[in-house]
Amino acid sequence: MNTLPAIDALRERLVTLRHDLHAHPELAFAEHRTSERVAAFLRDIGITPRVGLAGTGVVGVLKAGDGNGAIALRADMDALPVREQNRFPHRSRHDGRMHACGHDGHTAMLLGATAYLAATRRFDGTVVFIFQPAEETDGGARVMIEQGLFRDYPVDAVFGMHNWPGLPAGQFAVHAGPVMACADQFDIALRGHGAHAAMPQQGRDPLIAGAALALALQNVVSRELDPTDAAVLSITRLFAGGEAYNVIPGEARLGGTVRAFRPEVQDRIEQAMQRICAGVAAAHGVQATLDYRRGYPPTVNTPAQAERCRRVLIDLVGEGNVRTDLPPSMGAEDFAYMLRERPGCYVWIGNGLAEGGCMLHNPHYDFNDDILTLGASYWARLVETLLAPHPA
Repeated sequence: MNTLPAIDALRERLVTLRHDLHAHPELAFAEHRTSERVAAFLRDIGITPRVGLAGTGVVGVLKAGDGNGAIALRADMDALPVREQNRFPHRSRHDGRMHACGHDGHTAMLLGATAYLAATRRFDGTVVFIFQPAEETDGGARVMIEQGLFRDYPVDAVFGMHNWPGLPAGQFAVHAGPVMACADQFDIALRGHGAHAAMPQQGRDPLIAGAALALALQNVVSRELDPTDAAVLSITRLFAGGEAYNVIPGEARLGGTVRAFRPEVQDRIEQAMQRICAGVAAAHGVQATLDYRRGYPPTVNTPAQAERCRRVLIDLVGEGNVRTDLPPSMGAEDFAYMLRERPGCYVWIGNGLAEGGCMLHNPHYDFNDDILTLGASYWARLVETLLAPHPA
């Protein structure tokens, strides 16, 4: 690995910062302390931050030379409502909140790159550093955009990075196209007619209809879609009635999530669900109402930007450590909103082999400090490559 020596010299500072952020996790749009720490770091290296975009977002701008090129680098800052089960000294001090997805490490890596670039300025153009709130649930990227992120900072491309447990430390993954799925949600209300459980003929049982519907919906992916279009439809909720054993309820509810990589597939799934809900309801003599809600869109890299990132990574860690063969994830990421506005690329940085199955969103998860300087070096080299000064 060719990490930058000047960034290697920042390692202890970055580890200390990362541990502090991990110990003080904050949830979506409540990252007040984190925002203050980021802003103070930027001021300390000579960058005047803009604080308050999307409430707790922080933006810093660094210019060098007289080039017109501009790119943005983004890190997320929020934690999860998870009760941490680690026992190391930097474990969460707030019960029920935890950095279980590594956003503490993402923030520290980007700040490390920012410090290096502010000191060296070996690029020609403008870099916008985006420290984003509320990635996990509330779409902080969308809110920042709605409040003028790319209007106020008109960049040519935007780049993101996420740690990836299971991928060895020292490796990266790059996708030339879809990298993360959408995250749609749905609720289905089934209304029948309650009755005594010993006299079911007097009612219309929504629970039986719900069970039939849950099974029928599993055919959407296998029978409605082209087999080459990856998708997931999962029923995650099924409620009906109360506590009585002798009462057929009058209402049942189902809920779940849909994941896909293309808007056309989302449309096809929603249409099929509407048709199946109506058919199953009619067959059982009940009423069905589908509430289908589009969540985060698919995260889709621009091939040209993905290729540029791949080349930078090959120079950094060697071609054998840059994976282009990994399948995209059915997880979702609100960086998708930024990629809908600007070309760009979202890469995975290996966090290690995830011993014991400790993956993201696990109460035993911790970001790997050994990759802090590697991630920061990638950010720095990306800027120096994409905004390289032209020869005189």
